[in-house]
Amino acid sequence: MPLAPDGSGADEHIAPAPRVSLQAFCETVETAAAAQAAGEDRRLAKAHVKIQMGGIKAAVEAYRSSPTPNVILIEAGSRADDILHGLDQLAEVCDAGTRVIVVGTINDVTLYRELTRRGVSDYLIAPVGTLDVVRSVCGLFSSPDAKPVGRIIAVVGAKGGVGASTIAHNIAWSIGRDLSLDSVVTDLDLAFGTAGLDYNQDPPQGIADAVFSPDRVDTAFVDRLLSKCDEHLSLLAAPATLDRVYDFGTEAFDAILDSLRGSIPCVVLDVPHQWTGWTRRLLTGADDILVVAAPDLANLRNAKNMVDLLRAARPNDHRPHYCLNQVGVPKRPEITPADFAKALEDQPLAVIPFEPQLFGTAANNGQMIAEVSSGHKTADMFRQLAQTLTGRAEAKRSRSLFSPLLSKLIKRSS
Repeated sequence: MPLAPDGSGADEHIAPAPRVSLQAFCETVETAAAAQAAGEDRRLAKAHVKIQMGGIKAAVEAYRSSPTPNVILIEAGSRADDILHGLDQLAEVCDAGTRVIVVGTINDVTLYRELTRRGVSDYLIAPVGTLDVVRSVCGLFSSPDAKPVGRIIAVVGAKGGVGASTIAHNIAWSIGRDLSLDSVVTDLDLAFGTAGLDYNQDPPQGIADAVFSPDRVDTAFVDRLLSKCDEHLSLLAAPATLDRVYDFGTEAFDAILDSLRGSIPCVVLDVPHQWTGWTRRLLTGADDILVVAAPDLANLRNAKNMVDLLRAARPNDHRPHYCLNQVGVPKRPEITPADFAKALEDQPLAVIPFEPQLFGTAANNGQMIAEVSSGHKTADMFRQLAQTLTGRAEAKRSRSLFSPLLSKLIKRSS
């Protein structure tokens, strides 16, 4: 699948591969480059990838004296007989259970059937792109009858106090209520998280129980930690207490997210505004990212830094989305949405106006915006954000329900 002009892939959801070893034996530098780039993709983050040249002959020689990995990717020649003969030789030195992906130039159903008969897991027609390799490898570990792996949406503030948690909680609520999609909102600010307050919940257990007991994490254990907010939305709450220090390693949340992915269609991460190994890992590993910024200079700088870094770290994904919040505070000088769009080279996904009465009432009552005023334009914005971030709607920036408000704000600020 070709990349979009901005370097992002098409809107598809590819399940990440487990911790496996992959060795590729290529004949062309183009295929080697695609395999190398695939090894750097977030969906193969747990895989150990090694690239070599030489094709089938090199693979056969390599495995005469060493065990084979979980997956072998072979770039074959241009003649069907040579490909089949090479695979027969490889089969003599290949360990049981090793899966083989073949890259070739022959587009022929007879050859494909012969490859399948010999146990080849997948056949790709050259030239291949990065996502072709990622899709093929990841597809080996997703059975056709398995439930789809859950989509992870990460919401993070460009600066503290910009309302990122409120936006994350309202988006999650809209995903469950308006889209009828089973979802979990995960509050990752363990010391000061507000998800319990916003949903008017006080669960006795939450994410701390999972992160401090990674060996116990499985689907049944996680289910016991979830607090039901409504029919389709559950909460994995933060303890919001200061009786312990919450210092985590880079992979501290891997086990619980893997468990959530396997059982919940949509997981919304409320990521606190801090820059650590684990927050960076969560953001780069998410399927979709929303950066929330207020209209001032520090937010502009931070949002640009975050978007640029995440774009570079996720070359095969959609670029991170961003939205502006708390726009239009009376008498406060603000940087215009147009200036944000110029600096970030992208229009904001939403421009959410400053509505202290609406948001204050919702926060103090433990309600969502749509529960306070379902017909309010801000509630409609959260519905639009939910649709876009779950892949249910195309990202509409420059021409959408936000456009009239965006134009008005630009005129007011100019």
